[in-house]
Amino acid sequence: MKIIVPIKQVPESSNVKMDPETGTVIRKGIETVVNPLDLYALEAALRLKEQYGGTVTAVSMGPPQAIKALKEAAAMGCDEGALISDRKFGGSDTHATSYTLSQAIRSMGGYDLIITGERATDGDTAQVGPGIAAWLDIPLATYVSAIEAVENGRIHLERLVEEGYQLLSVPLPCLISVVKAIATPRLPTLKGKIRSKDLQIPVLNAETMQVNPAYLGLAGSPTKVVKIATPRVTRGGKTLSIQDAISLKAAVGELVALLEKKGVLS
Repeated sequence: MKIIVPIKQVPESSNVKMDPETGTVIRKGIETVVNPLDLYALEAALRLKEQYGGTVTAVSMGPPQAIKALKEAAAMGCDEGALISDRKFGGSDTHATSYTLSQAIRSMGGYDLIITGERATDGDTAQVGPGIAAWLDIPLATYVSAIEAVENGRIHLERLVEEGYQLLSVPLPCLISVVKAIATPRLPTLKGKIRSKDLQIPVLNAETMQVNPAYLGLAGSPTKVVKIATPRVTRGGKTLSIQDAISLKAAVGELVALLEKKGVLS
């Protein structure tokens, strides 16, 4: 079984900054980590490999430093990695990103299963996984919480829905996105870290992938951020100091009066 896992390098949640001109996340000079939800996809893939055999390939779209994320995936147990990097891909929205990833996967040859995380913590859209499936024209199952079996060219799944769980049998090749319930991600091993240092990771660009330039980067993104604004929280208030029974009674009276004025009490 050949499994491909798209992963993303994202800014740490405390370091997210936006470019007011382009409306995109500023990634240069920001400390990054592997998207935490992608670790669950990696774990699901590695468990399938251990059970059924095959290979796991991690792919990531981003600047050259995204190789760090692929090295971490290799340290966890992935067999191979591929970096999709080109200035022409900069500023891609979910539509352009899913197109670029799908073309990269096409260029890598055949596959049996693509596993993605539920969403990325920097964009929070959950659109790229389904977008890849649409571009590749393969079956899709989202919010997968358990993989029961792979047999006779099909994968049997448990899918999380609002009312409970849905059991599915999906033909291969297909794409699934997984939720946290799928498994607990393993830690990289010392052996894996040593191996990842020497792992050669190919870089795919617009020329080697033979992509349509109309679908690339900021220019090929149909969704645009036209304005960015930081919410301003302003609260007028009054601090009441309670020293004794008299000041306590006065404070309670002021609170009741305020609540009546706001229409909370009648």
